[in-house]
Amino acid sequence: MLVLIKFLYITFLLPPGLFIAALTLLCVWLNRRKQRGVRALAVITGLLYLISTPLFGDWFMRSLESRYHPPETVSGDVIVMLGGGATADTPNVHGKGHLSGSAANRLLTAAQLHYSTGAPIIISGGQVFANTGKEAEIARHILLGLGVSDSKIIVEGQSLNTTDNARFTKEILEERGFTSPVLVTSAFHMERSVQQFAKYNMIVTPYPTDYQTNTRLIFEWHQLWPRADAFYNTQLAIKEYLGLMAVRWF
Repeated sequence: MLVLIKFLYITFLLPPGLFIAALTLLCVWLNRRKQRGVRALAVITGLLYLISTPLFGDWFMRSLESRYHPPETVSGDVIVMLGGGATADTPNVHGKGHLSGSAANRLLTAAQLHYSTGAPIIISGGQVFANTGKEAEIARHILLGLGVSDSKIIVEGQSLNTTDNARFTKEILEERGFTSPVLVTSAFHMERSVQQFAKYNMIVTPYPTDYQTNTRLIFEWHQLWPRADAFYNTQLAIKEYLGLMAVRWF
């Protein structure tokens, strides 16, 4: 019974299911009155439903996340963690500001790699907007709270995008003599990041993290329910594919 109730409110009361249901009813109403444009609206409604299902969103995201796999052994001389969003003034244990979910997952992986290899961490990420946090500084405070020595943390706080991450990181690598960077970022973002770093003649060891879906399909019927997180995964994947198309220019 509870599963049925959950299905009903997710499908009909929460977006995007609410809008899909409303558009479906509108299609039925227009079709009964033989109004023009109902077929086009039905196609749009069907596409909205498709890209809002976990079955499609996970498949689309998996097409990006499956391109790289974490190596069994890591032997780089520095860990490069790319930022992924932060709040500016939210209260934290150490100071203010929190990393977003993706950025926090990247930071945890970077910390784990540091403790297993002893390699220093370059945190690359600036303040993108006036209402967002200074990512590298927030990440530094969190790492210090986790026991990472300040001497092992290198802050790169100028980057506003992946191109900047590569450009400013290269300057640090050359200045400090690092030659074997281990790149830590979200699995869906890794392909574009590797290509951006390659544009600046940097060969990195990819270490993907922050997976948004399982590495293999495990089908369950609830994956056919339209959900906001599935829609978001589809949006993220589209953004990355557009970014991959633009790498050669930006």
